[in-house]
Amino acid sequence: MADLSGAETFTPRYREIEQAMRQRLAKLMPGAELPSDAELCEEFGVSRMTARHAMNRLAGDGLVFRVRGRGTFVGDPPTHRRANSLLSFSNEMRRQGRVPTSQVLGRALRAPNREEAARLRLKKGEKVLWLKRIRLADGEPVALESTRLHPATAVAVLRGALERESLHAVLVRAGFPPISGRATISAEPADADDARWLKMRKGGAMLVEQRVIVDHRGRPLEFTESRYPADRYALDVDFVVEGQAAQ
Repeated sequence: MADLSGAETFTPRYREIEQAMRQRLAKLMPGAELPSDAELCEEFGVSRMTARHAMNRLAGDGLVFRVRGRGTFVGDPPTHRRANSLLSFSNEMRRQGRVPTSQVLGRALRAPNREEAARLRLKKGEKVLWLKRIRLADGEPVALESTRLHPATAVAVLRGALERESLHAVLVRAGFPPISGRATISAEPADADDARWLKMRKGGAMLVEQRVIVDHRGRPLEFTESRYPADRYALDVDFVVEGQAAQ
């Protein structure tokens, strides 16, 4: 393959297999069986190591899953969420017929850094409640969340059974109902922490959402970063074309 400068560019064979399989996966149903490594070797004329590397990359992105002694299969499609609505992860998963759970990696009341203090409008000397969780749907890790909360919520959140209960349900019960928020969404490569907790390959595509949620008085309650593997989560957006709606 030649680039615009006339120089030849080289595509590794495992990338050729990976790209070809990505095109096939788009046409297959979840759970469909895929060719074995030996069959891919014969089809593409490569070594078993090369074929295995290509499929392991797809598995690392969650597009396929491998069962020892049985084969390789198409993975589940990503979870979808409407980007313009405020719905807790737990309620969002239940609406889709999935079972939400969480694994709490840590929670503590500590001194805030500069960004946390600014986002939550903390007064000098106030602490921040830090909470880190893996969010799961039907046992599959879907998001890695780091949440910083206003210290007024500390007693309720530190006591909450957050492995099985929604954080927002805990806040509402304690008298801190989340009302509205603003989020920024970006794309990033997965780091080592993402790879470890979300069972994906380092460098894989991530959807990263940072949001601040406020209560009925406009007081910031929560500053959260949610990190989603791009193959397991998608945002649906409704919009109107500017300048056309009134015509």
